[in-house]
Parts: sequence; C-alpha cells; structure tokens
Amino acid sequence: MKRAGFTSAWLPAMLLLPQLAVIAIFFYWPAAHALRSSFYLQDPFGFGETFVGLSNFTSLLTSAAYSRAAWFTVFFTLIVTFGSLSIALLLAVKADKVIRGAKTYRTLLMWVYAVAPPVAGVIGLIMFNQSWGPLKEFFALFGWDFKLGVNYFDTAFAMIAVSIWKQVPVNFIFFLSGLQSIPKSVREAALIDNRSATGRFWDITFPLLAPTGFFLLITNITYAMFDTFGVIDTVLKGQPGNNPMTLVYKVYVDGFRGNDLGGSSAQSVVLMVLVLALTVFQFRMIERRIHYT
Repeated sequence: MKRAGFTSAWLPAMLLLPQLAVIAIFFYWPAAHALRSSFYLQDPFGFGETFVGLSNFTSLLTSAAYSRAAWFTVFFTLIVTFGSLSIALLLAVKADKVIRGAKTYRTLLMWVYAVAPPVAGVIGLIMFNQSWGPLKEFFALFGWDFKLGVNYFDTAFAMIAVSIWKQVPVNFIFFLSGLQSIPKSVREAALIDNRSATGRFWDITFPLLAPTGFFLLITNITYAMFDTFGVIDTVLKGQPGNNPMTLVYKVYVDGFRGNDLGGSSAQSVVLMVLVLALTVFQFRMIERRIHYT
C-alpha cells in the first residue's frame, strides 16, 4: 500500500507555521508577559516597575475579596454547568420523541445559540428590570422583592439564570445529535429487556451518551469560567461593588479599573494553573470511565 507523504520537509513546516504563529502571539507571549508582570509592582501610567517577588501572590492568599470571588466562581461554575447540561438533556430527550413539528420545535430551542453573551446580558437586564421587568413582577407575586445589582443573592441568581439560558441550546444540539446516533436496533433491544422508559434511559441511553457528555462537561466548565464574562459585565453594569464576581471578571476589574497590573497578572497566573490542573484531572480521572464505541 502506497503511503501519502510530503516530498519536502519544508512543506509541512510551512503549513504549520501560521497556526504556530497564532498560538505563540496570542497565547504564549501574553502568558509569559503575565507571568513576568506578576512579580512586579507596576506604575499604572507605565513610568516604571518594582520587583516585589511573590508579594502579589501572598496578597491574594490573604485577600478576603479574592477568597469570596474564588468561592463564588466554584459555586457559579457548578450551578451553570449542571443546570445547562441537565436542562439541555431533558429537552433533547423530549425533542427526540417529537414527530410532528419536530423542525419547528428544535429551531425554537436552538436559536438562542446565535445570541452573543453581552446581548444575553442585556436581555437579562430587561427581564429583571427594577421598574417593569416581567420576571421581577412575577417574583413579586410570591413576595420576592427582587433587586438586581443591589442584593447579592438576587444579582447572583440573575447571572446564573442568564448564563444557563445562553448555554442550553449548544448542549441541546450535541445531546440531540448523540441521541439520534444511537442505532434503532439497540433501542428496540432495550425496549424488550426493560419496559420502563426511565430504566432504559439510565441503563442504555445515558451510558451511550457518555462521550458526548464528557465533551460537553469540559466545554461547559470552560464556558462558565471564561465565556460568561460578557453576561457578568452587562448584568453588573461595570459597577461590581459588593456584588458577586467570578475570578475572570475580578482580573478585569482589578487590572483595567483598579490599575493593579501586577496583582491582576498574579490572579491570571493562578487562574491559568487552576484551569490546567482541572483539565488534567478531567482527562486523567473522568475519561477513564468513558468508553467510546
């Protein structure tokens, strides 16, 4: 059998060069610059810098505001990830059973995918508006005086709700594709072995969706930690105050609003290490339980 190959060693290198250049310019160089800046106390106007060693990192460990943002990030990530995945899986299972009007039903569920995070945040501001927001008025029927941007819990609820709503269509598309890729013969055999729809789902369908679920787990954690920046910034209106913040948004607030470039660089380095450790844990521990057919 004749194997395909390159006649010159320079051709594959030239083909890889543009992508390697993009990675070096937009990832490695900023990461190296952030790592260097984390060891310095920099003048916000760019007139000089002072080497402070690990002072920026030790300040983070003793900062109550940073600890509060870190714990909220953990809570926010877990709720958004679990909420968006569970809702999308439920909708995908129901959509898979729809026969009449299936295309219309799926389109209505997927069109939110086209909404950008800042736009989703603006829609959330409208829905939770203090004066005439429909959700605010709905909560008032149950005695809940919803105060977006004033009450810590209410603001966190709005951020989580909008973030989940924004991510559900993406998960829905993948889960529905995974369900439709299950062979009909497997479903018929499962129907014979187990008459319970719930039992068939957990014994047959859910394990077959494990590869899709693992992929979505990683993407949703990444989304909750990073891609919700636009939602959070819009909901907080650029005035975080004592409202909840994620670690990514705190890097922005301290660096671009507080002009603490060294401290924000230290935060970005810590966040990069945490994400790297989380990624290694996911692929080393969780993927071992996933079986690809």
